[in-house]
Amino acid sequence: MRSRVRRNLPQLKEFMRNRLWLTTSILVFLFAAPALPVAAQTASPHPFTLPTPHLPTDRLHTEFVVEVNRLGQIVRVKSGKSCKNLTFNAQTYGNVLQMWIRKPNGSAIVGLYRVTYDYDPRTQKVHRGVALLARGGNWGNKKGAVTDMMQIDARNRAEHRPLPGLNQILRPTPTPKPKR
Repeated sequence: MRSRVRRNLPQLKEFMRNRLWLTTSILVFLFAAPALPVAAQTASPHPFTLPTPHLPTDRLHTEFVVEVNRLGQIVRVKSGKSCKNLTFNAQTYGNVLQMWIRKPNGSAIVGLYRVTYDYDPRTQKVHRGVALLARGGNWGNKKGAVTDMMQIDARNRAEHRPLPGLNQILRPTPTPKPKR
């Protein structure tokens, strides 16, 4: 062990030169290796391009009347007006079920709200508007729609056989022994 540390000056210089050469070659390999496949990929005549989404070319408008509980959660969608684009209808309905309606200080007002979604094809943006229609309602202490859906999902998963856990899958197994 001590012979590696105690050397005369020419041996130490040669040892350091070899170490430097080895370290440099490893670093060059590490930095050059990832660049090799990239250079081969860029040589292809047809580069991969992402498909452009087909956005609607006309204005879209959906409107929902929702019941909001004391926490600001949507309890249910009471009524709605759809547009001719079924995808936009589904996206806005899913969004309205998941939203919270609260004041800037974090408190919520129990009541009926109108939630509107307007799509502008010129800017390709969606504007969401929220307006209080009526205060109060008997749904103030009810669960939110998303909370209810999560509990239904948990109950359904408990009723059906769940997948095995990671610890069950990764436990050590005995080595097979040939039979004679």
